[in-house]
Amino acid sequence: MRASLIQIDVNEGESVESRRRRVTALVREQAGADLVVLPELWTTGAFAYEAFATEAEPLEGPTYEAMAKAASDAGVWLHAGSIPERDPDGPLYNTSLVFSPSGELAAAYRKIHRFGFDKGEAVLMGAGRELVTVRLPETTLGVATCYDLRFPELFRGLVDAGAETMVLSAGWPERRRAHWTLLAQARAVENQAFVLACGTAGTHAGVPQAGHSIVVDPWGEVLAEAGAGEEILTVDFDPARVATTREQFPALKDRLLGLEPPTHR
Repeated sequence: MRASLIQIDVNEGESVESRRRRVTALVREQAGADLVVLPELWTTGAFAYEAFATEAEPLEGPTYEAMAKAASDAGVWLHAGSIPERDPDGPLYNTSLVFSPSGELAAAYRKIHRFGFDKGEAVLMGAGRELVTVRLPETTLGVATCYDLRFPELFRGLVDAGAETMVLSAGWPERRRAHWTLLAQARAVENQAFVLACGTAGTHAGVPQAGHSIVVDPWGEVLAEAGAGEEILTVDFDPARVATTREQFPALKDRLLGLEPPTHR
């Protein structure tokens, strides 16, 4: 498979409409890739809390329409990053969209772990409740978003649901970039899966972004890593290596906890 991770700049001063047009053009340029991945909340910036409510869209809003057409035009599977979704009957959600090469919505994932502790996303958005996988011809994707990366039980749940390639969109801050790389490799090793993690570049709402989108193989080897600026990271990888790795080193078969209720004395 060929994957292209579009690490876009989210510097302030660009309108949502302008950024949407720019990203749509970048996606269309990836014709020839199998999978294209965008970052988290790229329309607004992941730390632009004041923009969440004003820029929130219904699920099938303008970003949905633009990304569906871009996926169809390029003929690619598109993880379109996430948008601030306005549910007409509930709160806002940080929602990731995945489109097929025909432009059909293949999955929508509402971020489960919201960042901010007692402020920001944690209080402005609702929490998702469902794990999401997407079956591609070559592999099954497990979908996660940014802060989810710190919660290994989510990824183990995706493995149990059949995931072989973890795809994560993020707006990760530069000051914790070391954690970004470490955790991406840890999730790959412990789940014997590929991890494709796409972040943002630039500075938004006063928060410098980490960039350094990364692709990690099931042994934890970094296959490709972007720099700090705007960049398209393209990498070829063999999804069959997941099955081979799990067969050669069958650690997942030795799991005991989480499969049956523990015995208490």
